[in-house]
This record gives sequence, structure tokens and C-alpha cells, in this order.
Amino acid sequence: MRKRSMVVAAVAASILLMPQALTPRAQAFGTIRGFGQNAEHERITRGGLASFGFGSDSLAQLAGKNGTWGAVGAPDDPARGLMSSKAAHCDGGDVFTPGAYPQSAAKAQAILTSCRTYIYSNIDAAVTDAARLVKPNLQLDSTSIFGGCTFNGVKGRAKCNVFEDMGMAFHAAQDFYSHSNWIDTPRATPSVDDPQGLNHAAPAPWLSPAGAVFPAGLISGCYEGFPESGHCDGRIRHAVLNKDTTGTARGLPAYHRAMDVAAQDTRAKWAYFESRLVAVYGPARGNKMICVLKRDNPGSC
Repeated sequence: MRKRSMVVAAVAASILLMPQALTPRAQAFGTIRGFGQNAEHERITRGGLASFGFGSDSLAQLAGKNGTWGAVGAPDDPARGLMSSKAAHCDGGDVFTPGAYPQSAAKAQAILTSCRTYIYSNIDAAVTDAARLVKPNLQLDSTSIFGGCTFNGVKGRAKCNVFEDMGMAFHAAQDFYSHSNWIDTPRATPSVDDPQGLNHAAPAPWLSPAGAVFPAGLISGCYEGFPESGHCDGRIRHAVLNKDTTGTARGLPAYHRAMDVAAQDTRAKWAYFESRLVAVYGPARGNKMICVLKRDNPGSC
């Protein structure tokens, strides 16, 4: 679910101010509205977190809103340098059998596993960064006061830091459902140009906190640069496997299913994060941290 920019460094500053002007290198679950995208990351995040009681401003910082990246969109910001990161977008886990293939099954599994590791490393970082939200005596830490976030990779306000960490985790997990074959329907005659689907309609247990055995047949598409045909010759390309837009090669039902399952996963990962705060900091302090994160006025917690 990534926007890969073709914009040169000379106009990078204007992109940061107006992300809707970004030109895509490849279709991806969108952070912007335009070029075939419809702010999919924002919509997934808002849908997944709708039942958690976020204030409108706090949710807008985490999920984004029109004209902004938001925490979940930060990996698509060209200034972050993460658009070609396989771990940040769950790309590059491609393999095809039978027959010879440019990448081994072991390498493909290792790349996908690095995405899972990236997700939970960021959730762990969010738990650590939450320590500055509320002091051990349950007083609100002044550094948690909400005043807007930049999500540029530089630590700042505690609430912004937590949101940025969780946005990175959400983005990668949401991309998993778009860029892998987890939700795709089976193919009668799978090929490199139309790979097999695993036909799931719920989040992957392998991507849950408990983990599971690596799913047999799980793959994601190759992305090594644009144009894909020039960098992924003979491989399963991102372009043929993704469910990034309503015009995806995998079909409109696959797009809607990927959006729905990604929202389910987002909901589960935020619930897990809340449980970790309580487990690490205790019920009183942990629940106050959760309040600070959700309310637009943290001082009311």
C-alpha cells in the first residue's frame, strides 16, 4: 500500500506540504487521494479503530486526513526513505514452483518474516515510548501534551512518538494483505503472471502476536524499482499480485476483501498494544496512557 514517487529532489519540499501532488511509481494502497488512490491507509485505519473511542484530532494524527500523511502514511512520505523498504511494505517475498525461479523459497520466507519482525519491533517501540505519557505517580507528563506531529522519524512529543511507531506497524500489516496472496481466491492454473491465492477472509494467525507456522504458499510481489518489468524480470511482480486500488489486476472483490481484512488486523493490533501497556505499566498507569493517546485533550484524563 505504497506510493512510490517519481518526483525529483528539487520538488520534494512541495510534496511534503501537499502529499496529494505525489506522482505514483506503482499502484499501492493509497495515502493520497488521486492517481487511482483513495486514501486506503487512512480509511483502513479509521475503520479498524472506529470502536476505540478516539477523539477526532487524535485519530486524524494517527490515520491522516486529506492533505496530510498521518502516522500510518509516513512510510509513503518520500522524505522518510522507506518507499523501497521490503520490511516496511511486506514486498519481495516472491517464489514460484514448480521449476527454477530467481529467488529461493527460503529467501522469500526470510523477507516476509522481516516484515513481521518490523511490525512488532514498532509496536514494542510504541510501548517503550509510552513511558513518557504518564509518570509512575500517575501525573501527566508535560511532554505528552498534544500539539501536532511531524512523523519525520525524529523523536519529539511522547504521543507523537507512539503514534508514529504504531503507524509504521499498521502500514506494514495493512500492506501485507494487499501485497501478499493471503486473501486471494484460488487459481485453476497459477502462473508467475497470475499466482495462486490462499483464499482467507480473516487476518493471518502468523501475523498475530502469538505467531504460527509460516503459511504454506504465502508470497508477496517483487518490487525492486520502477518500472517493475525492468527490475523483476521472470518474477512475480507487485503489479500482478497487489490489491491496491479498485482497478487491481486481482479484481474488485479482492480489493474490498483486502481492505476489510486489513481493518480487522488493525483493530487486533491496537487491542494488543493496549494490552501491552497495561501488562508493562500496570492497570492504573497503563489505562491512563491509553486515555491520553485517545483524547484530544490529554489533560482531561
